[in-house]
Amino acid sequence: MSLPFDKELDVKGAKCPLPVIKARQAVDQLAVGQVLRVLATDPGSVSDFQGWAKVAKNIELVGQETETVNGQSVYVHYVKRTQ
Repeated sequence: MSLPFDKELDVKGAKCPLPVIKARQAVDQLAVGQVLRVLATDPGSVSDFQGWAKVAKNIELVGQETETVNGQSVYVHYVKRTQ
């Protein structure tokens, strides 16, 4: 499916809550309206990003998908900065 994005963050191998922490730092570097694509291998990141999007005031989770790379599941999150 791959949505358009402005910046990519590779946090493959990082365990919860690191993917969200790193994404939060990266979103601060984006302009309003830009999208961050986050690549994670922790299956828990799916619910972590959903939870973050519910409580955060400055982001919107615009998409999630799972890709298989070299036999490994990669969880892809698209986070848009809203303010």
